[in-house]
Amino acid sequence: MKAYCNTLKELKSTLLFVLVLFTAHSANGQTYETAYRRPLSDVMGDVARRFNVKFRFDMDTTGLTLPYADFRIRPYSLEQTLTNICAYYDWNWWPRSGRLYRISRYEYYRRHPEEGQQMLDHLATLYNNKEQWEARREVLRREVRQRLGIDAFLDSCVADAEPVLSAITRHDGYTTQDITLELTPGQHLFGTIYAPLSTRQHPAPSPLSSLPSSQKHPLIISPDGHWQPGRHRPDEVTRLATLARMGAVCADFDLYGWGQSAAEVGEHAVSRAHVFQAACSMKLLDAILALRDDIDTTRIGVCGGSGGGTHTVLLALLDRRIAASAPVVHVASHFDGGCPCESGMPVHLAGGGTCEPELACIIAPRPMLIVSDGGDWTATTPDIEMPFMQRIYAFYGAEDQLRNVHLPDERHDFGPSKRQAVYDFFIDVFGLDRTQLDESRVNKES
Repeated sequence: MKAYCNTLKELKSTLLFVLVLFTAHSANGQTYETAYRRPLSDVMGDVARRFNVKFRFDMDTTGLTLPYADFRIRPYSLEQTLTNICAYYDWNWWPRSGRLYRISRYEYYRRHPEEGQQMLDHLATLYNNKEQWEARREVLRREVRQRLGIDAFLDSCVADAEPVLSAITRHDGYTTQDITLELTPGQHLFGTIYAPLSTRQHPAPSPLSSLPSSQKHPLIISPDGHWQPGRHRPDEVTRLATLARMGAVCADFDLYGWGQSAAEVGEHAVSRAHVFQAACSMKLLDAILALRDDIDTTRIGVCGGSGGGTHTVLLALLDRRIAASAPVVHVASHFDGGCPCESGMPVHLAGGGTCEPELACIIAPRPMLIVSDGGDWTATTPDIEMPFMQRIYAFYGAEDQLRNVHLPDERHDFGPSKRQAVYDFFIDVFGLDRTQLDESRVNKES
């Protein structure tokens, strides 16, 4: 009888458990056993209605289901809700204009501004004075070179390649001359040199002392950015020609697989482009110094926008001859550059992890201009990136050598206001002639 009663109790317990399980069903019949799984489209529809937002997906979501769906929703935070949902699929979310949110696949080079701030806060703990910063700087220089593979690439370049120069074209106050240089067998650097009209146009290679310093000119290397149609686009021609009119020798080059390079290279968005373009900046600088005896080697600068801003930061890091740097619409703690030509080689893993503001500060205490705007990832520059960078410049008592021109109502371009900021910077640090600043005098034909 006792055994019978125990069996009856066990049966009742089992039935009670089953009853609880069934009565604990959610409205749509989901249970722990089914992992509370719901169609993703239904979940996102609920989230959209709850928070009064819309979603745009960069991928096909047909047929996808989400486990523990309702448990991922946080009634107090849309952002945390989206993070919980996206984590299951290795996606991320990004706010767009109005109430629209973009849902995309994970991008290794893009983070939220809050993550950028967290990275800068972490980096700031690594050094508290100039000596500690300079030790960190040397680690970054060494490891960026290694991760980029720049030294091995330079060793593979064509030895003693002679540049091919076009005829010189005279303009109003400046000249242009195309330059082609074979880097690796069958692949070339294609660029243009802009020079003040008053310079000797074919100086024979000779010691730099052959001209008095008063007759020498600063040199500004300008890596190109991702704006079509390449280095001959009107805003780039205008900027470099205007700088040349004011007294600087300037030189730019096509991106790997863009412009003239497209005839040799079938695809731009490859990791090789990262190291190739870095080598272009260095090789172009070397070539111009070898060709001309009118360059003041104490006044060598670099300036580029967007992807060209990436390579502006990179050249200043790789080449200690750079005396001034002006990355435009680029520097952000939460964005490393969205093309393999900017981040295809893992340079941001150097030093245990870094980001563009720290890499840009490697030039400190030399002058640097950061141009930012409100319409891209540089919208956070005044509030997040600049305080971090100013701290490093403060180690040298050189806060006045770091400048930020922020244009909150502008978007991602190299328009007139951004060019004016660049002109003002190089007039100041390189002593250019402001009286020759007149963009209307530039011939904008390609």
